[in-house]
Amino acid sequence: MKIIDILNRRNMSLSFEVFPPKKESSFDTVREATEEIARARPAFMSVTYGAGGGTSRYTLDIAKNIKAKYGVPMLVHLTCVSSSRETIKERIQAMKDAGVKNVMALRGDLTPELMASDPATWDYRYATQLVQELKESGGDFCIGAACYPEVHPDSKNQKEDIRHLKEKVDAGADFLTTQMVFDNNLFFNFLYKLREAGVTVPVLPGIMPITNANQVERAIKLSGSFMPQRFKSLVDYFGNDPEAMKQAGIAYATDQIIDLYANGITNVHVYSMNKPDVARAILSNLSAILGKDFA
Repeated sequence: MKIIDILNRRNMSLSFEVFPPKKESSFDTVREATEEIARARPAFMSVTYGAGGGTSRYTLDIAKNIKAKYGVPMLVHLTCVSSSRETIKERIQAMKDAGVKNVMALRGDLTPELMASDPATWDYRYATQLVQELKESGGDFCIGAACYPEVHPDSKNQKEDIRHLKEKVDAGADFLTTQMVFDNNLFFNFLYKLREAGVTVPVLPGIMPITNANQVERAIKLSGSFMPQRFKSLVDYFGNDPEAMKQAGIAYATDQIIDLYANGITNVHVYSMNKPDVARAILSNLSAILGKDFA
């Protein structure tokens, strides 16, 4: 099933992101964690892609395993900036051969090696180019793309960022997923500006349950996300008690999701960090809202 068909149903849904192992010795542990999340029957699951494509084989292996065992629609990430055009064509073909229907088209992180090189020598500089490559590949893909409610770090301002985002949509992106957001008002404001700019595709807010105080600094570094005072107070008070922090983090994420649903956002994506217990706890908190028993 294509993700866009799920999003167009307008039923409230929840999806989860998982990541592949960094090395083969960890594959079984990661596979078990992703399978446990799949057993909770989310609307779909996405599988990330390692820097430089280092875990690309595992990404596809995890996706194929979940789809075959549990029938959960899978969204496979693909990054381009560190790859040659030939390599990307090979990976697209591997996805087509595996029956992948949904691809998250991303630029990818700029490695130190790339930063030290001449951009003119790169085959890809922007995710828009990868979206175009996917559209021209002959594959019947539903294409997702990323967006930044708090402005992409490489953009001068939000107006420029949204202009480039519209280019991705015009190139063929079917839906957008935001970086992690901890303040829903930022998402609502961003969505308003997107619609005003003519970007009409579905936009999924990305929610990350912070269950460990040490995650806060990493989350800010990864996404530059604004941390509201309400959330900072939660971390200050419960951060030194692991179990209390975990419960508080799940409650905060659940509250965000409920607020999004209550304000007309029907599809929410959760960065679950391969934590089945966290995914299941959030689903359990939303069981009556989503109309499912996740026990």
